[in-house]
Amino acid sequence: MQAQETQNEGLKRAYRMTVTVADIEARIDAEVKKIAPQVRMPGFRPGKVPANLVKKMHKDSLLQEALNSSIQEGVQKTITDNKLRPATQPHVHLDNDYAPGKDAVVDFHFEVLPAIPEVAIDGLELERLTVEAEGAEVDAAIARLAEGHKNFETAAKTYKAAKGDVVVIDFEGKVDGVPFEGGKGEGMSVELGSGQLIPGFEDQLEGVKANDSKVINVTFPEDYGAKELAGKAATFDIVVGEVKKPTESKADDSLAQAFGLDGIDKLKELMKAQVEQELNGLTRTYMKRQLLDQLAAAHDFEVPPSMVEAEFDQIWAQLEQEATREEDPEAARKEMEAEREDYRDIAVRRVRLGLLLSEIGQANGVEVSGQEMNMLVTQAAQQYRQEDRQRFVQYLQENPMAAAQLRAPLFEDKVVDFLFDKAKVSEKTVTRADLEAAIEAEPDAKPAKKAPAKKAAAKKEAAEEKPAKKAKEAAKDEGEKPAKKAPAKKAAAKK
Repeated sequence: MQAQETQNEGLKRAYRMTVTVADIEARIDAEVKKIAPQVRMPGFRPGKVPANLVKKMHKDSLLQEALNSSIQEGVQKTITDNKLRPATQPHVHLDNDYAPGKDAVVDFHFEVLPAIPEVAIDGLELERLTVEAEGAEVDAAIARLAEGHKNFETAAKTYKAAKGDVVVIDFEGKVDGVPFEGGKGEGMSVELGSGQLIPGFEDQLEGVKANDSKVINVTFPEDYGAKELAGKAATFDIVVGEVKKPTESKADDSLAQAFGLDGIDKLKELMKAQVEQELNGLTRTYMKRQLLDQLAAAHDFEVPPSMVEAEFDQIWAQLEQEATREEDPEAARKEMEAEREDYRDIAVRRVRLGLLLSEIGQANGVEVSGQEMNMLVTQAAQQYRQEDRQRFVQYLQENPMAAAQLRAPLFEDKVVDFLFDKAKVSEKTVTRADLEAAIEAEPDAKPAKKAPAKKAAAKKEAAEEKPAKKAKEAAKDEGEKPAKKAPAKKAAAKK
């Protein structure tokens, strides 16, 4: 099989290949010979069914398999013979006029990885900003922990509930005056302002006192889990058992004991280690941004459009998710659209940086060991049910591109560490505020204009810190309480 090149423009390659009927028939005959001993047919001894009958019985599947294997072999031979490095899987198209007994004309096209000029890694200069995990940092972390660890005490019977308080209620829900399944409960604690319940429920509990009775009017959301209640108006008969007020949590032994520790000193040790880890992460983020900016500034080459498009789609999907959480989603989307090209530029940068890091890693012997890969696979498999984990592992074994994507983040981190070791690094001790301001101030780590939707998903952290992962790595080789979200026929007032 010989393939004729039909396109060679930039990184785009296309070929036309003819698979002869003789080649197809030879493959069919070889397959028939292989499977014939296992074929069973009435009137014949096992393994003695004539080849022509075997071929007739399985003609469609035999033809399809022979055609597929011929095409795959031809595509791979073309790639090998021309010393090409595909950036994407080839797109294959069989001529519409093909019929059994005829030669098959096949067109296929793909994008290749660019020839990357010699990567300049000498002369890198980085600044390491460090923050000492001293008493003030640890105390602040413990204070935040205490603030998030709420305790409540029973308020006076005359006290009126306000946002932040807990109201303990008995309730019964009705639609058109008729109680519905899952709409009744006793002794349920509702934290006002938490947003756990369907819209309007918590608001109507503000101002109630112990022993109060009240009827609450709400409308179930249109997308409510129990379809028989979705979009319907309902009432809830409420009886208030008690109202609880939050109490101040203090950074003392009792706080530590609430987390299973002996005392405050143990909590401080734990929090210090956590703060150090967090600060080290910020320091690394700052250094990595500097590194990526220097690499991006020193290298400019064409990148595969399909890789850019895939990267842009990821960025845009993040932005879309973020926009839905804004007070005015429509305004956030308009702002996104106005800056679409800025985010496309970010996608180009990420792909280029991914290719650069891959090139640097391969040129300098950076590898993800078999043991490290096994750990990655084991960790990734944990997100699946026990019975599905082996299938996930098998999928990775059969799909090198998927395995490469799993490997890519660790590979990238190891390349970055290699470059940190190569760079000239200056040290400076700063405050946390200074370090965070330095990260935010990186001039090349954001789009040209202000990122939309406050903390848009494709701002510095999402769009710049992480180069595209699909580089050479990938080319080589997802009851009773009216609270929380309700499944059908469960807690009626759930959000």
